[in-house]
Amino acid sequence: MIELGDLVLCTVEKIEGTVIFVKIHDSARDLEGSIVVSEIAPGRIRNLRDYVVPKKKIVCKVLRITSQNIELSLRRVSQKEKKEVMERDRQEKSYLSIIRTVLADKSGKKIQEILEKERIYDLFQEAKENPKKFEEFFEEKDTEKILEILKTTQKQRKVIIKKEIRLSTINPLGVELIKEILADIKNAKIKYISAGRYSIVTESSDPKTADNYLKDILSKIEKDAKKKDLNFQVV
Repeated sequence: MIELGDLVLCTVEKIEGTVIFVKIHDSARDLEGSIVVSEIAPGRIRNLRDYVVPKKKIVCKVLRITSQNIELSLRRVSQKEKKEVMERDRQEKSYLSIIRTVLADKSGKKIQEILEKERIYDLFQEAKENPKKFEEFFEEKDTEKILEILKTTQKQRKVIIKKEIRLSTINPLGVELIKEILADIKNAKIKYISAGRYSIVTESSDPKTADNYLKDILSKIEKDAKKKDLNFQVV
């Protein structure tokens, strides 16, 4: 179910005057949508085809939903949001492939059954944390097969996010203070680069999870650095 504010993956179908018509790829079915030129990019557009051409895949934000049409915006989507939606689509296709592999000719009916309640992507993401979630839709033997495939694919593919930070102070005990702060960090690899410079790396099978890990870590370091009167900077 598409709602206002959702980010959706689309394929450009055609351009007529100042309106771009697209096909929205929803989990349950493909829907029709449109984008007016003012919602393609900020400022003056010299060449519309620099942004949209037929068959190009784009990520848009839902602005308005009517009985006849879904109005979208391309310019209101950040690069980060675009990457997240593209990755989500890639993962969802992978999840669908797993269901088809395990259930074979029974997969079509099962996929429709799931989509009546939730998105395939959301089901699998939740089941990664709580495998019993699969039992709502699959038999025990099929659940075991799906979990085994997920376990294998997760080992094969990891999303890695890296940031460089700087910690400095005029306190003669500065090195010890920095060590204390970094020693408390979980879910990340920290590497010394040079005086006051460190790299922090988080990884996960899900890019959003890896990004959230990093955000939480940077927030914690900043708070701890402030308490100990250290200068903190994200490069």
